[in-house]
Amino acid sequence: MKTILVVDDEPKIVKLVRDYLERAGFAVRVAGNGKDALSQARSEKPDLVILDLGLPQMDGLDVTRALRKISNVPIIMLTGRSEESDKLIGLELGADDYVTKPFSPKELVARVRVLFRRMENYASENQEILRIADLTLDLPRMRITAEARQIDDLTPTEFSIVAEMARYPGRVFTRAQLLDALHGVAFESYERAIDAHVKNIRHKIETNPSEPRYLLTVYGVGYKFTDR
Repeated sequence: MKTILVVDDEPKIVKLVRDYLERAGFAVRVAGNGKDALSQARSEKPDLVILDLGLPQMDGLDVTRALRKISNVPIIMLTGRSEESDKLIGLELGADDYVTKPFSPKELVARVRVLFRRMENYASENQEILRIADLTLDLPRMRITAEARQIDDLTPTEFSIVAEMARYPGRVFTRAQLLDALHGVAFESYERAIDAHVKNIRHKIETNPSEPRYLLTVYGVGYKFTDR
């Protein structure tokens, strides 16, 4: 059974999310502030974290930053509609996805399932090794080797973006196409989220992120993976 840590200081939201997740077959742990969330994440090692940004003691962005130093556990942020800058910052810090308040608990459960399914698919169905230039993608292990550097700190979302593009080197992907490939369902999202993930990926796989060799920008269109 997958364990999910739900972090929010509003008891009604925690109860609602917990009820829906437990009905869907997940074990749920809860925390009401950032410090407790970080402590539980370190000790219990949940399979996924649902994290509100507006937390007492230690806000969600600081929790995300701290978590990413020790773990690539999937993180879904809960944000307010007016917090676009916080969404971008959260994604750039390494969150995998976000849900905007007020939200549908059914959609939240669906997003959780998408993330887990993505990881399970790579572990069981994608038994291939992709090699492009001096980059190797080990799909079952969700691991990348670039210029003899082993990179295993990509989040599930970041790895999915790289894998999707690396399967079709040279093909140009729009941001909308990458969002569709990630979610597989019609979730509310926005295309700048892809830019935040790409920025993160480049900092992890590129020797010089400001002059990328692998994940290239096609101005006015989107991105492509190198074919040479």
